[in-house]
Amino acid sequence: MVGRKFAEPTAPRSQKALVQLASIDPIELRNEAKVERCRATRDLRSCGRCVQRVLITCGHAALCEECSQRCDVCPICRVSLPKGGNDFPLRLYYECIEAGLISKMCDDRLLDSKEDGGNQLVADVERLYSLFDVALENNLVSLICHYVTDVCMDESAVSSDPIIAFLLDEKVVKDWCRRTFKIILAELQAIYNLTVLEMKTKLSSLLKISSKLAGMSNVLEVLESSFRGHDMNHLQETILKTKQHLEVMMWCIRHQFLENVQSRYSDFASWSSSVRERKSAAVQRAWPDSVSRISESAEQSTSSLFIEDALSNLDTEQGYADKEERELAITSLLTGGGNLFFMSKLHGMAGCYPFENLRSAADLLFLQGNSDLVLAKQAIFLYYLFDRHWTIPRDNWRNIVDDFAVTFSITRHALLESFVFYLLDDHTDEALKEATALLPEIASPNTHPKVAQALLERNIPDVALMVLRWSGRDGGETLVEAVTAVRVRVECGLLTEAFMYQRTICSQVKDKKSKDEMKEPSSSVWLEVLVTEICYLCLRGNILDRIIELPWNSDEEKHIHKCLFDFATSDPSSTAGSLLVVFYLQRYRYVEAYQVDCKLQNMEEDFISKNQDDRISYKVRSMSHWRKGLVGQSVDLLPDVLQQQLKSGNLPEVGVFPNNENINVKSNFGATVQDPILGNLLFNAPKVQWEGNGVFAHPLVQKDFQSSI
Repeated sequence: MVGRKFAEPTAPRSQKALVQLASIDPIELRNEAKVERCRATRDLRSCGRCVQRVLITCGHAALCEECSQRCDVCPICRVSLPKGGNDFPLRLYYECIEAGLISKMCDDRLLDSKEDGGNQLVADVERLYSLFDVALENNLVSLICHYVTDVCMDESAVSSDPIIAFLLDEKVVKDWCRRTFKIILAELQAIYNLTVLEMKTKLSSLLKISSKLAGMSNVLEVLESSFRGHDMNHLQETILKTKQHLEVMMWCIRHQFLENVQSRYSDFASWSSSVRERKSAAVQRAWPDSVSRISESAEQSTSSLFIEDALSNLDTEQGYADKEERELAITSLLTGGGNLFFMSKLHGMAGCYPFENLRSAADLLFLQGNSDLVLAKQAIFLYYLFDRHWTIPRDNWRNIVDDFAVTFSITRHALLESFVFYLLDDHTDEALKEATALLPEIASPNTHPKVAQALLERNIPDVALMVLRWSGRDGGETLVEAVTAVRVRVECGLLTEAFMYQRTICSQVKDKKSKDEMKEPSSSVWLEVLVTEICYLCLRGNILDRIIELPWNSDEEKHIHKCLFDFATSDPSSTAGSLLVVFYLQRYRYVEAYQVDCKLQNMEEDFISKNQDDRISYKVRSMSHWRKGLVGQSVDLLPDVLQQQLKSGNLPEVGVFPNNENINVKSNFGATVQDPILGNLLFNAPKVQWEGNGVFAHPLVQKDFQSSI
């Protein structure tokens, strides 16, 4: 029986009792648990003594040993009885006591007096619990599961007897689960408080407890499937976490918590300092967070360590009631009581790394977070082992990692993936070199999308591109992944491919959005973020002039216009504004070019008046003069009526300007401004050159712009 000391069972008798228990019908198990009183008449009243044996002829537990010697028939069914009542078999409960499977402290055969209804109910329930305990101890959990399905769920199994009715209810099984788990927690707490060497002597006991927890989990699963909406979810989750923690603790105990294995850090303070250096390096090399800057999405692209993201995911689990947590007292298993638990609540799981020691790592990882995240917890534990030992000769620690992988059936791919995550978090060049060498082995459709982002931040975009290609996913599951994919391509010099990628992914997002398969952010946000990111990257790489050669559509042009105009506004000495004018001139959209030029002229005049550097002022004047002449030549190609309306300001502004966000790209005077046929009909235009990328380019514009550059 769980939690109670009793004599070692004798092998033949215990085996006989277990065979009887395994073969008993579940409904009979209820009858065996019930305390029966002798029904023989003695001095005109019932005997009332405790019944220890069953009648061999009919199987009824109706007579005590003394009355079975003098009675000729069963008081229940009136079947004739043979002489020699001592030869009648013991009831299953007492057989288990005699075999040592149940503690003799639970033997109620000496209590001959009649008990009131309340005490009898307690006695019957305790006897049923004892039989459940025997089943749990001896891997007969299926008996308890069948009791739930065949007895508790049997609508025909009813009784007017309140004691029997209670034994037929599933609540008796739920209460047994709670009671047994509390006993197991007390046993585990007592073992965990021992020294390492003392805990090592208790490994066999811990293995038995692990088997019990697995059995209880099976019972709760049957309860959940049989009684929908039952209130045992908290207990099931806690049992699973306790079992997962127990299995890791057993591994730690076998390796004596790595007390005899050297760490590469001299002390905990130096380890913490190293982690802070990694975080600082990650923040310094981080790229701007374009996603949260433009959209209101919860997605974040700010730089963080792999270990921070993994531990933060465990914080999102806390969906179970704190009251239930306190009731089950799972925090009692933590080293140092609940201090680690409250520290994780205060600073978050990410703030608890590095773990102070192996015991703290096991407690924080496996006693918190959802039990479904056990694979992620094991990966974090491996990360911790790699962090603790890397740079030390592998012969000193590799067997430890391999043993952990074998014990928990971790594949080589998952093992290498945890190692690569650690190496990418490490800010040294040596770690980066080893990580890039291992990347081909872990590349798969499930490769973490953050790998490409980390490689890009470490200034090796070609390797990041290969990871995207190896994985076969190529980004796009989230907006952050799509931004990373665009950044990688642009940094590798594949601007046209980046352009085609953003158009393809935005089209896919729009299609999914139309089918109500996607939530926020919307497809328009994806378009704005990706197009803006391409503009920013081209500005950063000083290849902004290549943007205007790409065949942007009307939706994309709005963001191109806004980006280039914003760049020109922030720095009038840059070529962004002039490139925007050329962008429209190449497309024979002279009205937009003229209006943009007017805006730029005003900004440049204001900039020159405030600027003290003659060299920069001369550069701005030269660029403005060149652009004004180019726009003037283009406007002269328009009909006189349009020229007068344009110069007088009677035409509405087209494009995207601040405080004028709702202006259409098309004009309001008949023909569309962007149609190149208009120019061919009104004047003998020079021969139009067709660029290889599919964009019409005016030779005059190309020549003048190239000479200016």
